[in-house]
Amino acid sequence: MAKTLSCMQTCNLPIKPNKTINIIMKKLTLALFITAISFCAQAQTTWKADPQHSRVAFTINHLGITDVTGYFGKFDITVTTPKADLTDAKFTFSADVATINTTVEMRDKHLKSPDFFDVAHHDKITFISTSIAKKSDKQYTLTGKLTMHGVTQTATFDMVYKGVAKNPAANNAEVMGVQFTGVVKRSDYALGPKFPAPMLSDEVTIKVDGEFKK
Repeated sequence: MAKTLSCMQTCNLPIKPNKTINIIMKKLTLALFITAISFCAQAQTTWKADPQHSRVAFTINHLGITDVTGYFGKFDITVTTPKADLTDAKFTFSADVATINTTVEMRDKHLKSPDFFDVAHHDKITFISTSIAKKSDKQYTLTGKLTMHGVTQTATFDMVYKGVAKNPAANNAEVMGVQFTGVVKRSDYALGPKFPAPMLSDEVTIKVDGEFKK
């Protein structure tokens, strides 16, 4: 009976943790944490628009009878995404207003003047996405903050994912195609208030065709 009691008492005694095991477990946990962070960082894929195969264009109607299209010669578009289907993608965009080109030099100078973009004080157009919603297999709605002429407004674009291909001219590197279209009102950005519709339409269509590489 004494032996049985002694055994039961011994079994119920608190067991002191093994310091060596604790150290090993802490190191293992730290290693797993670092590995997880490293994996998440690697999972983020960044794509940059190739300016040679991309274009940022805009179209405005003149006198209600004809469309005039221009584009920006210098721009930067970056896509960061953890998923292949772009459902969690982040888009950032900037264009140099000084590189505006409508193929008419006099008109381009006027667009850079204080009557419109006022390049001397507002030389950039920027867009930072805030949300993206998938509508179908390759159709998305992209929403974000668009800044022009020193004014920031919420803008929404229809986005089409064109897929991924291999470029044989670049060692078969992967490239991704994405197209954006949307309509903004120039009056929301105080662009050209001296020129009301129908001289110049208030609505301006923006179209971006992007070929992106990692």
